Amino acid sequence: MSALSGQVVEYLLLRRALGFKLKRAGRMLPQFVSWLDAAGAQTITVELAVAWARLPEGVQPIEWARRLGVVRGFARWLHTIDPATQIPPPDVFGARQQRPVPYVYSAAEISGLLQATRTLRPPLRAATHEALFGLLAATGLRVGESIALTRSDVDLTAGVITIRHAKFDRTRLVPLHPSVTSALHAYAARRDRICTAPKADTFFLSSVGTALSYSRVRQTFAQISTTIGLRTNTRRPRMHDLRHSLVVNTLIGWQRDGVDVGSQMVLLSTYLGHVKPASTYWYVSAVPELMQLVAVPRESRPITAHGAQS
Repeated sequence: MSALSGQVVEYLLLRRALGFKLKRAGRMLPQFVSWLDAAGAQTITVELAVAWARLPEGVQPIEWARRLGVVRGFARWLHTIDPATQIPPPDVFGARQQRPVPYVYSAAEISGLLQATRTLRPPLRAATHEALFGLLAATGLRVGESIALTRSDVDLTAGVITIRHAKFDRTRLVPLHPSVTSALHAYAARRDRICTAPKADTFFLSSVGTALSYSRVRQTFAQISTTIGLRTNTRRPRMHDLRHSLVVNTLIGWQRDGVDVGSQMVLLSTYLGHVKPASTYWYVSAVPELMQLVAVPRESRPITAHGAQS
């Protein structure tokens, strides 16, 4: 093992101990170091880092930027040990990764999505996806958090879900609305009637009693959203947009009700599992409806036919 290979192992261990998963770095950094070894290089330079980042052909510059970003993080850490290490500058390829604008589902679209899950076969697949998508819409949980839930994580007596090993290895409690608890109760009862010998301890089960896989759930979502006309060639709402929709509708509701959004943002961030409120404030700039509500003082908003401010 070369010195750089050992330092990659140390870097990944240190960062993962702090809660970072580093899946891309864990795959790419050993490749980068092997390439450096083959080139006879013992020190990271900007020239070598950029050359390695550009190796894939026929890809968008953003892919080169991602590769260079992985090296940059490692080089920044290594520079504190070996000052000869050069740190690649940001924006070498002029490509910035932008978060997609959230698709905000209407209540009717969510209802149609859940209704469409009931046409799936076999029955356990239908029940599982109806409960899963309903939970995503009602709580804003991440998809990965939801499919990883074990039976002990879902306390239907207290109406609380425990999220373990989420982003940055954080654990949090998510209280449920009574209607959500009731729906999960019904799913659990049906699940246990259909599948008497499950092969996994996860709360949500596949049609054969195993844990759900993200790829299969995503395929099912694409299938039913296309069937009901929600997903088209030009409109591609994602499962993760159910989380976005909960946040956006919550913020819009607070604005319209005159709630001090700033004082509540920390609570919402904690509920969502965001590390800092800035991640939640992103929605304000990403969604036109929120920008409009923030810009128009409550006193000057038009009065509706029911006498309430819109």
